[in-house]
Amino acid sequence: MSIITPQSETFLSKYLNNFSPTGFESSGQRIWLDYIQPYIHTWKSDAYGTVYGIINPEKEFKVVIEAHADEISWFVNYISEEGFINLIRNGGSDPMIAPSKQVVIHTAKGLVNGVFGFPAIHTRSEADNGKFTPKVESIFIDVGAKNKEEVLEMGVHVGCVATFNDEMSVLNNRWYVGRALDNRMGGFCIAEVARLLKENNIELPFALYIVNSVQEEVGLRGAEMITQTIRPNLAVVTDVTHDTGTPMMEAKKLGDVKGGRGPSITYAPSIHYKLLDVVLSAAQEKEIPFQRQASSRRTGTDTDAFAYSNGGVPSVLISLPLRYMHTTVEMVHKEDVENVIRLIYETLLRIQPDMNFKYL
Repeated sequence: MSIITPQSETFLSKYLNNFSPTGFESSGQRIWLDYIQPYIHTWKSDAYGTVYGIINPEKEFKVVIEAHADEISWFVNYISEEGFINLIRNGGSDPMIAPSKQVVIHTAKGLVNGVFGFPAIHTRSEADNGKFTPKVESIFIDVGAKNKEEVLEMGVHVGCVATFNDEMSVLNNRWYVGRALDNRMGGFCIAEVARLLKENNIELPFALYIVNSVQEEVGLRGAEMITQTIRPNLAVVTDVTHDTGTPMMEAKKLGDVKGGRGPSITYAPSIHYKLLDVVLSAAQEKEIPFQRQASSRRTGTDTDAFAYSNGGVPSVLISLPLRYMHTTVEMVHKEDVENVIRLIYETLLRIQPDMNFKYL
């Protein structure tokens, strides 16, 4: 029986279809907070928009479960006299996927529709030596304006953010598909953990901070800030990882991780081996399928920000296998989503404040 309810999926669809570009996550954070409020005791946010709900705020020992809320996007960087708009990246946006995509530009006057235009195939040839390879400096948005003045009248100016406008769908009744599953799907998972704790009347022996961080896509910035505020004792982070079961993905290089086979549990210098043992025990005892992968030097996720803060915070990373990262057709398997939720939930049930997480 699925642990994800119809009400949960309604929230998921609303949350994923909302725009939450890096640095401008507030509308998505409101949707997320509205959903978790019945399941927490209180909540707070910081100056840059990271939001966290707290269960048992009076308890001294603090455990964080965390995901990040921001999606990749673009900044308007230049408007030509002819009314075409050039951009720079806001996060790891991929210029290869931009041509022929529809976008919205966020302005003080509202959303402005546009498209990433590109020369027709009839006008291109192999002899052009890469001239028509999409690059950040060559892709452009067309908003149907006759000149720069008309673009400005629409409310578009340098610094406006542009996002793709693709919405969530379900493929083959098995896969969630859409933009920004990285990593609002993680935000969904930790929200569902909060719901399960409440519905199952679980009394945790510690304070639980359910953290939806901002600005991960530009360098883990939200996590860097919020860990200094909360000063947690432990952190359980969830993010996405590459599903390497699709064509052109090198499993030997990127890890042998496939959608539908369960969450991926990471081994890396920032991963605390004792907390990792708790996660592995939870998976094995509850027969939650999982996969393993290793990261050299850094995980590239908010785990690193938590682990190396405040003199060291024991941290662990539970990842959701994702196909086609940083595109508008990111895909995750429904069963993997459920098992990420289950694994975080079962991990929390095994944590006790008097556990020894010291190395020696």
